[in-house]
Amino acid sequence: MASPSDNSHEYDDEPELAGYEPHGDRPLRSPHLLTVMRVVVVVGLIGLVLPGILIGVSTANNTAQRSCEIYTSYLSPEAVGFSARFELASESGIGWNCYAVGFGGSETLLATMGLIPGGARLPATPLAPTSET
Repeated sequence: MASPSDNSHEYDDEPELAGYEPHGDRPLRSPHLLTVMRVVVVVGLIGLVLPGILIGVSTANNTAQRSCEIYTSYLSPEAVGFSARFELASESGIGWNCYAVGFGGSETLLATMGLIPGGARLPATPLAPTSET
């Protein structure tokens, strides 16, 4: 019986490459095909990422609108409206802000809701009335 070391010349390290002849300097794929493949990959990535971004922004907008409505009805019941906006440069920083709109169109900042707005966090007890003298 022959030992495996005697038959080492019959076995290749990579049998799947047996009989492979390189193509020379010619590239495996044409430049046109590479461009088409790159475009397909970029469009595919955009198709995967963009819906997630749009859904996230839409959800944040809906949450901010509803929270601002609750803040306005609780903190400023005399207001004629409210406005929830995402602001990059404001006094409170980057994020969603809730404003109460007064009769003359004046706006009062009621709450800063941050980058990802959540439900309205109202005090557990009613606010103490303020007296102006």
